[in-house]
Amino acid sequence: MVLELYLDLLSQPRRAIYIFAKKNNIPFQMHTVELRKGEHLSDAFARVNPMKRVPAMMDGGFTLCESVAILLYLAHKYKVPDHWYPQDLQARARVDEYLAWQHTGLRRSCLRALWHKVMFPVFLGEQIPPETLAATLAELDVNLQVLEDKFLQDKDFLVGPHISLADLVAITELMHPVGGGCPVFEGHPRLAAWYQRVEAAVGKDLFREAHEVILKVKDCPPADLIIKQKLMPRVLAMIQ
Repeated sequence: MVLELYLDLLSQPRRAIYIFAKKNNIPFQMHTVELRKGEHLSDAFARVNPMKRVPAMMDGGFTLCESVAILLYLAHKYKVPDHWYPQDLQARARVDEYLAWQHTGLRRSCLRALWHKVMFPVFLGEQIPPETLAATLAELDVNLQVLEDKFLQDKDFLVGPHISLADLVAITELMHPVGGGCPVFEGHPRLAAWYQRVEAAVGKDLFREAHEVILKVKDCPPADLIIKQKLMPRVLAMIQ
């Protein structure tokens, strides 16, 4: 049976899975679950993932959720090139270190930056106080500095000379505030050069394909009242 992936390319970890599968020629059937329409909250999707969250994966009778778990499953099953998740113990530990940190580090600040700058005012019609936005962007800059100084340092990629899952997860996170109009790479020359290397390693066409939705997010239509009421509690919990 064909591998099935339930994704919405609006979301950063779902973009990482999409790019990884495409780049490594992993055959899959994609089911788009539109977050802005609340499709992930439906009873139909709950039969795929009872937690009502994307991404989700079905491989025959085996179902898996959580983006990092899915990426590692694909890396192991399809025996992708070693640089993605190295066999070398210490190199693999560096990938794991980044994947563990990013959940409460970069992901949180990138997510908050997008929602506070664009999604709340444009999609949900809720204005964010200037001081809240300023604090969010300051938090983002702190985590960008950690990414640059702690993880990237003077290397070509986060773990060494080749792209890994750490780079893929990191860049898809950063494209969230980029889509929101944040000048993420200004003042971070090493990150700017790294971004160019990651895009080249992935392939510019695939990179742009995966990020087309997020780069147009500022033009999204406002949510209707029913969708807003359905999404708001989850959004607030997500960006706490």
